[in-house]
Amino acid sequence: MKFHGTPLDGAYVIEPEPRGDERGWFQRVFCERELVDAGLEGRFVQVNNSFNAEAGTLRGLHYQLPPSPEVKIVRCLSGALWDCIVDLRPDSATYLGWHAVELTGENRLAFYVPRGFAHGFVTLKPNTETLYLASEFYDPNSERGVRWNDPKFGIAWPVEGVVISEKDEKWPDFDEDFHGMESLRGI
Repeated sequence: MKFHGTPLDGAYVIEPEPRGDERGWFQRVFCERELVDAGLEGRFVQVNNSFNAEAGTLRGLHYQLPPSPEVKIVRCLSGALWDCIVDLRPDSATYLGWHAVELTGENRLAFYVPRGFAHGFVTLKPNTETLYLASEFYDPNSERGVRWNDPKFGIAWPVEGVVISEKDEKWPDFDEDFHGMESLRGI
C-alpha cells in the first residue's frame, strides 16, 4: 500500500499496489502493520457499507466527539463518489480547511480520515457502493454533523446533491460550541 499525503495534516489517500499474473491480480486493501508503520491508526472495530441508487446522493458531513472520535478509511467498491473531509481540530494549522478525492470502483483508492475531521460524499454515478472502516463504535450521543453547504467551509461540490437525508439537511450553521470544537483540542 502507498500512502499519499494531502493538504490537510494527517489525511491520506491510500493506493493499493496490485500484483498480477496470467490469472489476474491481487492487492492488499488493509494491513494493520503497514498503517501503524506509516504512523496511522491500525485498529478498526466496525466496518460499514452503504449503497446509493442515484447519482447525486449526498451523505454528510458527519463526525463524532470525544469520547468516541473516529478514524475512517473509506473506499468505493463500485460506481464513483467525491469524498470530502473538513478539518475540525482547533489546534490544527489547517483548521476548517477541506479536501476531497474522487474514489471509484476502478481506481480502488481509499481515503484515510483522521480523528477530528467531518466526512461526507456525493455520488457521481448511480449504484455506488462504499465501504468504511471505523476505529470507534457508532455513538449517537457523540454524533455531530456540519451542513455540506455551510458557507463557513466554502466546499466546491462537483455536482448538486439531489438526494439528501432530512437529518443532513437540518444540521445548523457552524458554531464552535454546538459542534464541540473545544472537545476536539489536542486530537
